[in-house]
Amino acid sequence: MPINDDLNFNNSSNPHFQDVLKEALKDPSRRNILRGGLGLTAMFALPMLPGCGGASAPSLAELPASTLLGFNAVTKSILDQVVVPAGYTVKVLHATGDRLSSSVTQYSNLGLETDDWTQRVGDHHDGMDIFYIDSNGRYSTKATNKAVLAVNHESSADSHFLHPKGQTSGGVNGKKFSQFGEWDVKARPGLEVLKEINLHGISVAEITLDSAGKPTGYVLDSALNRRITPQTVADVQGPAAHLSAIRAMFATRFDTTGATSRGTLNNCGHGITPWGTYLGCEENWAVYFNMPTGATLPDAKIIASRKRYGVSNAILSSTATAGTGQGWYTPTDLEDTDFRFTRWNVAANGASAAADFRNEPHTFGYNLELDPLNPTARPAKRTAMGRFAHEAAVCGIPVVGKPLAFYMGCDSRNEYIYKFVTAANWDAADIGGGMAAGNKYLDEGKLYVAKFNSTGAGEWIELSISNPLITSYAGAAGFTFTSQAEIYVHTRLAADAVGATKMDRPEWGAVNPANGEIYFALTNNSAANRTPATADAANPRSYADADGKKGSGNPNGHIIRFKEQDNMSTALGFKWDIFVFGAEEDMPSNVNLSKLTANNSFSSPDGLWFSKSTGICWIQTDDGAFTDETNCMLLASVPGSVGDGGEFYVDNSLLSGTTTTTGVTKTFIGGVLGESRLRRFLVAPKGAEVTGLTETADGKTMFVNIQHPGENTRAYGTAADLTLESTWPGNGGGIGGAYGTAGRPRSATLIITKNDGGKIGL
Repeated sequence: MPINDDLNFNNSSNPHFQDVLKEALKDPSRRNILRGGLGLTAMFALPMLPGCGGASAPSLAELPASTLLGFNAVTKSILDQVVVPAGYTVKVLHATGDRLSSSVTQYSNLGLETDDWTQRVGDHHDGMDIFYIDSNGRYSTKATNKAVLAVNHESSADSHFLHPKGQTSGGVNGKKFSQFGEWDVKARPGLEVLKEINLHGISVAEITLDSAGKPTGYVLDSALNRRITPQTVADVQGPAAHLSAIRAMFATRFDTTGATSRGTLNNCGHGITPWGTYLGCEENWAVYFNMPTGATLPDAKIIASRKRYGVSNAILSSTATAGTGQGWYTPTDLEDTDFRFTRWNVAANGASAAADFRNEPHTFGYNLELDPLNPTARPAKRTAMGRFAHEAAVCGIPVVGKPLAFYMGCDSRNEYIYKFVTAANWDAADIGGGMAAGNKYLDEGKLYVAKFNSTGAGEWIELSISNPLITSYAGAAGFTFTSQAEIYVHTRLAADAVGATKMDRPEWGAVNPANGEIYFALTNNSAANRTPATADAANPRSYADADGKKGSGNPNGHIIRFKEQDNMSTALGFKWDIFVFGAEEDMPSNVNLSKLTANNSFSSPDGLWFSKSTGICWIQTDDGAFTDETNCMLLASVPGSVGDGGEFYVDNSLLSGTTTTTGVTKTFIGGVLGESRLRRFLVAPKGAEVTGLTETADGKTMFVNIQHPGENTRAYGTAADLTLESTWPGNGGGIGGAYGTAGRPRSATLIITKNDGGKIGL
């Protein structure tokens, strides 16, 4: 589960998405702003356009829905197991702690491991993708008889499961473990810390394929097996004209030149490039850095930036008032090789930035590019794509001779949606080009942030030092932009300066391969950010969760999508609409706008992914509002297109029993949503998030990640505290028999197949 995605570090005066839409309703001619491919309201009645400037593709929305979703929806479940439709089989590919090399012992699931976790599958499985390998060892866009799977590992929130009695420091003297709580600053055991550090990052494992190309497991001791951890050295790359200045902000005691940094952290959503490399997006990385009590940070500019990014106790003032977070800087019982522990202490305790680690937070928050087929290739931080809480980086449909566009969300409430457009035009000859191709496309380009206008259109604003809104920005005390390099490293502040639109936790993005439209999951929002007075056409709901499970505002979230002007990657304008609203099926019609039923009701959309084989849009949830009725889930949906709808009235006059003036309530909604267009496909075990999805090229095998089952279990230093909410997958729940040692829950990657050998979902 993301660590601080519910927090809001954006105190700018920029308009929120709801405010924009409220303005739209003041003009009756603009009230057709809400659209929906799942029977929601329409935005602009435009015909289907070609995909991303290339040749047109058939519209999946025009196909009969019954030909797409060919399974019976699974019911809601609160069982500690994976539930899938009849006719499907589930097995585990690998789980937390599984070994990639026989040089380490099999996983005990008791916290007994004495290795440093660099040869084991990481924890909190998240974004992932499959990479086929041709006979020359290069990336192939078509299926071959050899492939690897790259998997992100997000958080260490469940790291107490890795130790015999939970975390043995920080949870003592009655203090309970908390990502944000105060730690006893005495030294933590070094081995515990190494495990917690190295469970993060990316796992690359060769998968075994049978004669039909069906995955059956992974290859122990494959030369392609690889771990990228927070300690793996990475190149710092960026625009040539600004690279020297960027690297100066990366300079630390480890590399005083800033040409390299170490590792990747909190990798959540991901991306795959057209040339066949992997983007491990660094999301909630900010909470791992510490300043011990009394430590100082005299640089006002760094303090301002840390406040905007939420960097641990360093956000409070120039002097730390408490030791907080994981306490990774404290071990003294193991050698501090390459400053592997002290790097997490980001106080200014040296004569300059190059003599300590005050710049260490600057080295995280990027897209890290990795060539999963070349174990000797060093990964790279792609600074030109900006620094924030990256949640996926999805590429638009590549068109030969045109620039590429990558779409990125910043996953926290009131954050923004970004776009990076390459300076280089796409050349299909670069397929399989590895990191050299990455240097060509990802080091030079333009970075934009989205502004959603009340007209139902939107604009991309370039984050450029030539923009006077940026150079004159005074919204963060002590911070003034002086260079383009600072925009790449302090991107959130630059987006504040140009008036980008605050969004409701922009999580995963996805691109519809049929028409190039871009989708983003807006997971949820709180009553503090949404009230009946701010309800509008595209956010027409402000309500209380009737059963009291989780607050009010918009606890169930929704999915937004947009179409680039002329479907060009370089477009500066777009049209947007709402795809679907999450809701409990028994909520009133002004809440359940998508007319969900017991077979497709959901809450808090998080992961998004389109199948190129079937065209299905898969929706994954990470929820706390609906979990009294069902665990998190995976749904299959038929993607419509921007532009269908009708009129509808929403009544927001009641919020927790209090009568409130609502203003305009007229909105626009499409035809009735049938279950044939949105169905629940999978329900996860207790406490788990469903996240990360990919498939084999034939669409007959799907990989799905189950993250943090039993997340509500907490351990504070004694074995008795390990009262488990979940024991999956060791309990065999829905996976055809027990996997590994029973007991503590483990994140895992699932292999899902259809018993008749057909494509998933059809």
